Amino acid sequence: MESEQNISMMQIVGILRKHIKAIFGTTIVVTLAAIFVTFFVMTPKYSATTQILVNRKLSEDMQSAQFQQVQADVQMISTYKDIITSPTVLKDVNKKVSSYPGYPGSMGALKGSLSISNSQNSQVFSVTAKSTDAGTAAAIANMTAKVFKKKVVKIMSVNNVSIVSEAETNTKPVSPRKTLNVLVGIVLGLILGVALAFVREITDRTVTTQNFLTDDLGLTSLGTVSEIDQKDIERAAEQVVEHKKVQSKLSINKSSRNHRRV
Repeated sequence: MESEQNISMMQIVGILRKHIKAIFGTTIVVTLAAIFVTFFVMTPKYSATTQILVNRKLSEDMQSAQFQQVQADVQMISTYKDIITSPTVLKDVNKKVSSYPGYPGSMGALKGSLSISNSQNSQVFSVTAKSTDAGTAAAIANMTAKVFKKKVVKIMSVNNVSIVSEAETNTKPVSPRKTLNVLVGIVLGLILGVALAFVREITDRTVTTQNFLTDDLGLTSLGTVSEIDQKDIERAAEQVVEHKKVQSKLSINKSSRNHRRV
């Protein structure tokens, strides 16, 4: 038969109060660790974005098919996303930016630093590059767009790509997000502190109340031995020593008086 143990809200509050110092201590330690990692360990990263338009120009006698062509261009963006991050494009980009400060380190890392995005039913998609150097991030984005525009003509046999806006150097880092990291550190510290408090409470087998022995275990209470503080013991010992000294002086004085009488 399995026994169930229900914990009331008052018991939970009591456990939290009992271990409040440990909870605050854990929160402070984790928060300080998050601050240290965010401000002194993590390297700031910068991003830059260039926009590319996919739009094929039609002759005057083909203007009636303009809508169908726009839809075809929009659908082509999915294919272009794969092409722009393929070795065919990134190999040339990698050669040109390998000597730049903040270079990702390899063609695989270069691919990881790029992100492609576009809005639904839009003929424009964005190429965003990230780097530890703001200027290099802009250079990677622009170089990728230029190489892609040149390569896609040969690959797809169509010239429907144009660069709408080039990436500009942005000196404001996009990561780490300092405020968010600190808040995450505080939340994680609280959660960890509360978890440790409950773990300590569950693993603590110390009997703290008489009711636990009589009500839960069904034992008979023969009495209670109060806990004496170490300072009280030392104070009592000092009083006993002082008392013995006084008694010793009194006995010496008494024996001296009896000797004089004799």
